[in-house]
Amino acid sequence: MKKKVLLMGKSGAGKTSMRSIIFANYIARDTRRLGATIDVEHSHVRFLGNLVLNLWDCGGQKVFMDSFLTTQRDTIFRNVEVLIYVFDVESDEYDRDMHYYQSCLEALMQNSPDAKIFCLVHKMDLVPEDQRTMIFEKRESELKKRSLPLSCECFRTSIWDETLYKAWSTIVHLLIPNISQLEASLNSFATVLDADEVLLFEKATFLVIASALRREHTDPHRFEKISNIIKQFKLSCSKLQAQFKSMEVRNHMFAAFIDTFTANTYVMVIMTDSTIPSAATLVNIRNARKHFEKVEKLDGTTVIPKNVSKTT
Repeated sequence: MKKKVLLMGKSGAGKTSMRSIIFANYIARDTRRLGATIDVEHSHVRFLGNLVLNLWDCGGQKVFMDSFLTTQRDTIFRNVEVLIYVFDVESDEYDRDMHYYQSCLEALMQNSPDAKIFCLVHKMDLVPEDQRTMIFEKRESELKKRSLPLSCECFRTSIWDETLYKAWSTIVHLLIPNISQLEASLNSFATVLDADEVLLFEKATFLVIASALRREHTDPHRFEKISNIIKQFKLSCSKLQAQFKSMEVRNHMFAAFIDTFTANTYVMVIMTDSTIPSAATLVNIRNARKHFEKVEKLDGTTVIPKNVSKTT
């Protein structure tokens, strides 16, 4: 099941850097050595077993953008599932950026009218912190107007914090065909365990793909912070030729367990009752694996019985 994803924007906007961090296990400081993308770089990223992201990283130099919109127009914009357009927040060619963005939307309307559109206002770390919200909201309003009659969803992003994971988690979440079954099963699993939260991470990227919340939380960015922290720790383990498998964090306020789950995911279970033995929680995670492996193989049309049982 292939989903074509276009990654577009002016040269130097940060497209290849973010792709390398999310899908190629780069850390932010190492992206400085990446060169400019020439024409189109194709990559196939297997995501949750049956889902393959067919990622087209399109060079943003004027000569390539002009070619994409003329001689390569049908090839580039046909059968697109998602367009991700990256804007450099400090670009000094704002009008030209908007011109190319709207030209891409016109090509998309002709070739893939049902494609979802995401705009990433990138390099927000370069903007003074007290101005970020104001500048982003202004750009977001302008982009939504320029996108009409199509609609777009906007994110502010930086390779130096969790905002990059927030944007890409949302995008990938929409591409998973059986996401409703995954979320229903995850909610059932959280109820059975009496857990505060249960998160499902994609194994390679550590993007959050589904979650179940049973108690309100005050930090709306906690998922992406966890993705960022654990992925960095996982990369540190690999540098020491060690494989990350599981982690447990426990204090007097909560207990959190991260463990390998299916062949394509990690699971995180968070519980307020920190007196629950680790062994019992890990057994429950193991017992639920077969059920979630079946859910992953579905095409999004079959309803799954909620038959996860608890071991105490």
